[in-house]
Amino acid sequence: MIDVARARAETPGAAERIHFNNCGAALMPRPVLDAVTAHLRREARIGGYEAAEAEAERIERVYDSLASLLGCSRDEIAIVENATRGWDMAFYGLTFSRGDRILTSMAEYASNYIAFLQVARRSGALIEPVPDDPSGQLDVDALERMIDERVKLIAVTHVPTNGGLVNPAAAIGAVARRRGVPFLLDACQSAGQMPLDVEAANVDILSATSRKFLRGPRGAGFLYVRRPWIERLEPPFLDLRSAEWTGRDRYTIRPDARRFETWEGNVAAKIGLGAAVDYALGWGLEAIRARVTRLADRLRDGLSELPGVTVHDRGATRCGIVTFSSRTSSADGIAAGLAARRVNVTVTRRSSTLLDMDRRGIEAMVRAGVHYYNTEGEVDRVVMMVGRIVRGL
Repeated sequence: MIDVARARAETPGAAERIHFNNCGAALMPRPVLDAVTAHLRREARIGGYEAAEAEAERIERVYDSLASLLGCSRDEIAIVENATRGWDMAFYGLTFSRGDRILTSMAEYASNYIAFLQVARRSGALIEPVPDDPSGQLDVDALERMIDERVKLIAVTHVPTNGGLVNPAAAIGAVARRRGVPFLLDACQSAGQMPLDVEAANVDILSATSRKFLRGPRGAGFLYVRRPWIERLEPPFLDLRSAEWTGRDRYTIRPDARRFETWEGNVAAKIGLGAAVDYALGWGLEAIRARVTRLADRLRDGLSELPGVTVHDRGATRCGIVTFSSRTSSADGIAAGLAARRVNVTVTRRSSTLLDMDRRGIEAMVRAGVHYYNTEGEVDRVVMMVGRIVRGL
């Protein structure tokens, strides 16, 4: 059970506005804010290198916190600048040849699909989206039928950037493990709003960010790589953090997942990421998921009752992301109207999930992402505001 009053008291921004942009960047709680600012003050006082050395033990504990979040070992974790950098460090470490096949989802995120396209152009590999099932999630049976000896990767976004659905990661992972294909999961939108267990889901590689539902600072992300895959993946670039220069013409790459890190990084953000993970674990991911789901369902139900408003969410399992449009108002107009009323949402556009949006004939949608510190009253007020905006009031 979430103590909403406590959660809001520990979230300074909750008193300022209604923040329904948790799928973009959630509001940091006080313990995270304090951890980040305390380290920045220490850097200003004694120097950046010296501050990092003084906090070396705390920095190391961040790996333990992330291992607890994912159900893995600390040596399988890398902390990176952002989720895309972590995803790229693993993906570009794979080798593809002409005719190799990459299987992905119809709702795949633009950054990932652009990387697929670049590698396909260079190598001659093929990108093949797996069809959706009638609910709108990836069709696991279709995935199974598509696999042959040429499939070299299954890469799926767990919770797409829009559409509200949660792809069936555990079922996908079971197929991948059974057929001997590596499984890369983009968990940017799922980390922090639901439990993640890489062992139970048979995930080989996972990337995620600090700033979304984990409620951490911007400028930090993390990468999980299952131990048997670590030494099979050579990062696309190396430095003195990821490898050691052992002779004039020799180097040795680290044996653990930190081979995917670089030496320079935002130490305050790394400490803040650790504080955010500990804070989420303190509430409990099951409790967080339950409350987020209830609030999102309430928002969907309320919006669905507004004349001319269409909720575009799909999937057998849905999450805290709610996407909608209006017959009478543009997505940008609704977002601007809400911003004027001190409500944060974003607009998600065709270019973010092109395959899915083209298939559905949608150019843009309003995207709202609720979190456990939001209230039922806030949900109801936002529904009322949207109703007034679309009526031109």
